[in-house]
Amino acid sequence: MTPATPPPALDAPIRVLLADDEEMIRHGVRLILRHAEDIDVVAEASNGAEAVELAAARPVDVALVDIRMPVLDGLAAIDQLVRLDPRPQIVMLTTFGDEENVTRALHAGATGFLLKDEGPQELINAVRAAAAGDAVLSPGVTGHVIKRMLQATGPRLGSPAATGTPDQRLAALTAREREVLAMLGAGLANQEIGRRLDIGLGTVKTHVGRILEKTGTGSRVQAALLAHQAGLAS
Repeated sequence: MTPATPPPALDAPIRVLLADDEEMIRHGVRLILRHAEDIDVVAEASNGAEAVELAAARPVDVALVDIRMPVLDGLAAIDQLVRLDPRPQIVMLTTFGDEENVTRALHAGATGFLLKDEGPQELINAVRAAAAGDAVLSPGVTGHVIKRMLQATGPRLGSPAATGTPDQRLAALTAREREVLAMLGAGLANQEIGRRLDIGLGTVKTHVGRILEKTGTGSRVQAALLAHQAGLAS
């Protein structure tokens, strides 16, 4: 079991929206999250349209959204959820066979993806990580999704200002920053990176910020893509 991630420094519980057309899935997720004192499930939706309506009616910090839903599927719902103000962090719920849809979801603005068969603590950790602004990438399928995204993006990756080959874009990174980038490519969260490198969480965040700036990547997901493209991760 993955060690518990400490609750983020928030003044109020993390407000979560569950969107899944299977009532048993919502029930199971709700029961798991109920064990975390810093997480509060404030709304549940059985389709994407209902999820958007509920998120627009009340502030939501994290939306756990299934990809396949009636009326409005998860991918279409993302397009509307990311336009809300304030906008929730969106984590897509997926299965192993959904890599192509997850790729589209990440490009559309989802914070990350989570396998439905992840353990209870992994689910709680994912919600906390998303609320803190971390990308949520299930290590079990990160490599497959990264490869699909590389095929879709080709050599152009990151912000429009980003130029040069992957090796050229990594040239300004320090040895430690390369280590951190490789771990981003493996789908590791900040706390796990800190634990493996024996450095503090604040230091990890500083490294990540510098990596994004130096490489011209706009997010942790794009940085992970660059790590794979440069051969730092597999």
